[in-house]
This record gives sequence, structure tokens and C-alpha cells, in this order.
Amino acid sequence: MRKVHFTSDTHFGHVLALTARMRPFRSLAEMDELLIARWNERVKPDDEVYHLGDVGHDHHAGLAEVLGRLNGRIHLILGNNDPRALMEATGRFESIAEMREIAMGGQRIFLCHYPLREWPNAWRGAWHLYGHVHGKFDAQPLGLSLDVGVDSHGFGPISMAMVTTEIGLRRPGVVAA
Repeated sequence: MRKVHFTSDTHFGHVLALTARMRPFRSLAEMDELLIARWNERVKPDDEVYHLGDVGHDHHAGLAEVLGRLNGRIHLILGNNDPRALMEATGRFESIAEMREIAMGGQRIFLCHYPLREWPNAWRGAWHLYGHVHGKFDAQPLGLSLDVGVDSHGFGPISMAMVTTEIGLRRPGVVAA
């Protein structure tokens, strides 16, 4: 059965992910390999993945090769470190967009790299998934929104079931998928 997963801020090959974000790796190669391993542990080849931006460093010579090692059909929501031309040139994405609204099992979900205070259909129960902040809001969750970045989820993508569970912990009445 095909699953849907969400992630953000992998920052493949980006030294600032090690220094500014203080990720616990000795090298970029170690970080990239763990990110690939965690991705492929969670995502099967036929699964769908929505990557909410900041895929990798734009000077990463092997970015297309790294992306080629990842399981799943990947849809990209562009982040501030994702030049569209470079992302298109990798040939790895099923779709590329600035923002996107999807529906899963009747649940509307608004996808954007950036956390928003308001999003389409928020007042009608739509969820908002984002990245960019590397877990800064984890201690103060924002209602029907969730940081799906790797820094908040064990350095790997999270399933739709996990998203539903996490939002449900904050909002009684949300039923796990």
C-alpha cells in the first residue's frame, strides 16, 4: 500500500546545516548518508513524498546523485535555498511549486516552506505543514500546523499517519489516519 510522507530541510551537502544548525555529524558525508538511510527506511519506492524545501546546497556537485538514491516519488515545494533551475535540472521531482494545497482522506493540507500564521481554509480546519525553522517552534506548537523538517523528526520524513497523530495530540477530535 502506497503511503504519503512529508519532510523539509534536508540540506544535503550544506555545511551550514552542520555549523549553524548544530546537527550532530562529523562531516557532510556522514550527514548525507544518515539522511538517505533514514529516508529509505521510512519511504518505499512507490510512496509519495512532499519535500517542503531546502533540499540541498546549490554548490553540491553530487546533488542529483544523492536525490537519485532516495526512494519514492518526490514533489518539491521550493524553499529559500532551492534555485528552481537547479531543482528542475536534477530531473528528480514529479512536481515543483512555490506552495500547494492537497487533500487526503477529506483533510485539506496547505504546504509551504515557511510557517504561516494564516493559510487557505485555516478557519475551515485545513492543516498547514512547513519547514524552514529547524524545530524552533516544536516547544510551542501552532494549532493545526506542523514543522515537518528533519530536525524535528529524527532526520527523516514523517508519514501522513504521524502528521495526523501529532496534530491530534494538540487538537482533540482529530482522528489518526
